[in-house]
Amino acid sequence: MNQASHSKPAVTFRLSKAELVLVFITMLWGGTFLIVHNVMTVSGPMFFVGLRFAAAALFVGLVSARSLPGLTFTELKAGMLIGVSIMLGYGLQTMGLQTISSSQSAFITALYVPFVPLLQWLVLGRRPGLMPSLGICLAFVGLMLLAGPEGDTLHFSEGELVTLVSAVAIAAEIILISRYAGSVDVRRVTVVQLATASALAFLMIVPTQEALPDFSWLLLVSAVGLGAMSAVIQVAMNWAQKSVSPTRATLIYAGEPVWAGVVGRIAGERLPGVALIGGLLIVLAVVVSELKIRRQDEADAEQDEEARQREAGL
Repeated sequence: MNQASHSKPAVTFRLSKAELVLVFITMLWGGTFLIVHNVMTVSGPMFFVGLRFAAAALFVGLVSARSLPGLTFTELKAGMLIGVSIMLGYGLQTMGLQTISSSQSAFITALYVPFVPLLQWLVLGRRPGLMPSLGICLAFVGLMLLAGPEGDTLHFSEGELVTLVSAVAIAAEIILISRYAGSVDVRRVTVVQLATASALAFLMIVPTQEALPDFSWLLLVSAVGLGAMSAVIQVAMNWAQKSVSPTRATLIYAGEPVWAGVVGRIAGERLPGVALIGGLLIVLAVVVSELKIRRQDEADAEQDEEARQREAGL
């Protein structure tokens, strides 16, 4: 009887301290979409992204000042690569928020989750398994419904397209962070990546011919506030992903569009019914693409190991 019970599959969603930290920053993340959407009424996207990450780099730099002289070449390279992906991800996402709602932006951005195994396949040759493949298919259907809510035609607006590309850049950021997280100092790399993202965003003002904004308290407070939030988020991501796998981390990040949708709803945003179904399919795709089904005996063994680690830490 016991032998039979141990053959049953079990789905586990146990959260470690690092994973709980990721849950918290996901809640913060979800609330930023509406803020950025409102700031786009007084500033261009690249100037705001540059100002936002300059503030974030300053915050982290002040806290990490003593560790900065130890910067290594590997940390510099990792920070610059991650910084490029951050600038592209947040820059294009912010650009999209000029013309689409915060809720819609959040759902499209969430596509970076199924994009992670897709990029790992295309770039690293790691073929996605059954569940990630199913998640990619669900995400595609959800995107079709979200982009063509009228049901009679599929049309991607400019805002939707640039947000879609931003999701690819954010997926690259997740992969890069996990690639370097175990071999670098979190504080030094975070300063480099935030400073790189800020500098590149300011440089992009020239080719995009973006007009410099007039002084605005909304712009200043939002940039400084989101800069501080970005600093916390980037440090937390780098720290947490030392012990949390990319797939596990992206499963937790699935809550981001949900929180953004809740905030947008409170603020009065309303998505068409079909588009809302598309958004929910994207969230489902995020969960499915990272879902791991384990046998009961494997789950019991992992639970025993976690219990031993907790006892060792007491």
